[in-house]
Amino acid sequence: VRSWGEGIVSDAHGICLDAQDNLFMVDRNAQVAVKFTANGDKVFELGNRDQPSDSGWTDESRKVLRAADPFHHPTDIALSANGDVYVSDGYRNARVHRFSHDGQLKSSWGEPGKTNPNEFHLPHSILVTADSTVYVCDRENSRVQVFNEDGQFQSMWTDVHRPTDISETPEGNFVVSELALLDDSAPPRISIFD
Repeated sequence: VRSWGEGIVSDAHGICLDAQDNLFMVDRNAQVAVKFTANGDKVFELGNRDQPSDSGWTDESRKVLRAADPFHHPTDIALSANGDVYVSDGYRNARVHRFSHDGQLKSSWGEPGKTNPNEFHLPHSILVTADSTVYVCDRENSRVQVFNEDGQFQSMWTDVHRPTDISETPEGNFVVSELALLDDSAPPRISIFD
C-alpha cells in the first residue's frame, strides 16, 4: 500500500501499534524508540540517537557488565492498556524500561546475569497483556520472566529454548518462537502455552 522511513529508520527491530494505528518501534542501531502517526509523522523519540548508554559492553569484551539507562541496542517495544510504553533493551544492555504514554521515563529494571529473577542475558521480546502483566523473553537464559506493571517479579517459565518472541492469542494462550540451542540439543520450534 505504501512505505516510509527512508532516511529516518536505520535498523528497525521491534514494532507495535496502538488502537489509533500509531506505530511504535525500536531502532536498534540508532539507540532509540520512536512513536509515529499512521501517516509516518514522528510524535516522539526516546533515548539519545546514536549515543548508546554505558553498560560496559565493548567490541573487545562483548559483555554487558552493568545495567544502564536507555538504550544500548534495544530489541522490542510493547504498550500497556493505559498507554505506557515498555522497551526491552537487550543486545548490549540487560534492562526493561517503562515510559509514560507521552514518553517520560517512569522506571527501569533488570541486571546482567544468568540465574536469578530480574537478571537478563539478552531480553529480546516483550509483551504486556490487558491486565498489565509483562512477559519478557530472556533469550540467552532460555526463559520467559513474568513481572507486574511496576517490574516486580511474578514467575518464570523455564521450559523454552532461547525464546525470541511472545504473542497472546485472542483465547489467552501464549505463542513463543524459539531458536535452536547452541549445542544443537534442541531444534527451533514454536510453543503454545496456556
